[in-house]
Amino acid sequence: MKRSNRLVLLIGVFLAVIAFVGIALLLSGGAGGGGGGPTPRPTQLPTVIATRDINLGVTVTADMVTSQMMDVGNRKATAFGDPSQVIGQIARRPIKANSQLEAADFATGDTGCGTITVPAGMRAISVQVDQVSGVGTVINTGDYTDLLVGFTGDKFPVVTVNPQDESISVVSGLNGTSVKLLLEGMQVLCRQLPPPTTAQAQPPAEGQGTGTNGQPTTSLNGQQEIVILGVTPSQAEVIKFAQLDGSTSLVLRSSKDFVDDAGNPIIPPPTVTGGITLKKLTIDFAVPIPELVEAILPAR
Repeated sequence: MKRSNRLVLLIGVFLAVIAFVGIALLLSGGAGGGGGGPTPRPTQLPTVIATRDINLGVTVTADMVTSQMMDVGNRKATAFGDPSQVIGQIARRPIKANSQLEAADFATGDTGCGTITVPAGMRAISVQVDQVSGVGTVINTGDYTDLLVGFTGDKFPVVTVNPQDESISVVSGLNGTSVKLLLEGMQVLCRQLPPPTTAQAQPPAEGQGTGTNGQPTTSLNGQQEIVILGVTPSQAEVIKFAQLDGSTSLVLRSSKDFVDDAGNPIIPPPTVTGGITLKKLTIDFAVPIPELVEAILPAR
């Protein structure tokens, strides 16, 4: 009896050990996800693909992109995974159909202007602007701009001719300043900022130089930039004349003016303006003309 009792006891202990080991394996498998081994890396990831050509300066819409699974080895390092990440952004370089959309397609930093693509039949001309004449130097590649030109009074002198000797005299005291929106719809092919100074390269101090959303704010520091525009030959002549003899400013346009509802490029109708002179300001905008005040001097 004693021997059989020992045998039964040993069998019971053996079965208990087996049950304990089985329960431990089950518990470790459920907690560790397959025995606690490393999670296998995915071989494919969702990738945003262009369904059509997206031209420079076009705002991306939902019908221009889709998402599909792509092998990790063929996926670009900065590719986007969801269309919502690119919808509403402006293409800062041409994007071909069926290509991956990546961060560089929407980068607004200094491109260095090393790879300019001039459209057929067009010319590229550079315009130097600052924070006042260049919309705070926020103009970027792909944007559309107009050219505003001002000429001071000395460019339009009013003269009189002396009938006695036919000599010419300039009449002083007249305001001959003239301002006109001359050119419209010129696309920026590239923009280049000068290298940052030591002060600009340093991060802003805590609590300074940032907005409420944590983004850096624009400071008036005399920043300049070179904007390279795609223009026609006649537009290039106008720009050069204005640079030599006038004061120029670039006016930033909305990119939506240059595409239809389907995202196809269009040429908007020109804006007809009459320009501005002092006389037009007094007539069209009711700017008051100062009145002469007669001063009566005391008799001596």
